Amino acid sequence: MCIRVGEIENMINQMRKSLISIAEETGLNSDDTICYSKKLDELITRYQRLKMNNKQKINQKLKIVTG
Repeated sequence: MCIRVGEIENMINQMRKSLISIAEETGLNSDDTICYSKKLDELITRYQRLKMNNKQKINQKLKIVTG
C-alpha cells in the first residue's frame, strides 16, 4: 500500500488528539494511553522513514540530472 506524507500527517494529528483525550480520561499510565502512545510513535517513525526515503529519491534524481 502506497501512502502519502500528507496522509500520515493527518493520521498523526488525529492520533495525537485521541491520545490527549484518552490520557485525560484514563490517566497517563493507563493501558489505553500507553497503547495510543505506542501507535503514535509507530506513525511518527513511519512518517520519518517516508520523508527520508522521499528526500533520498529526490537527491538521486538531482544527481542524475546534474551529474
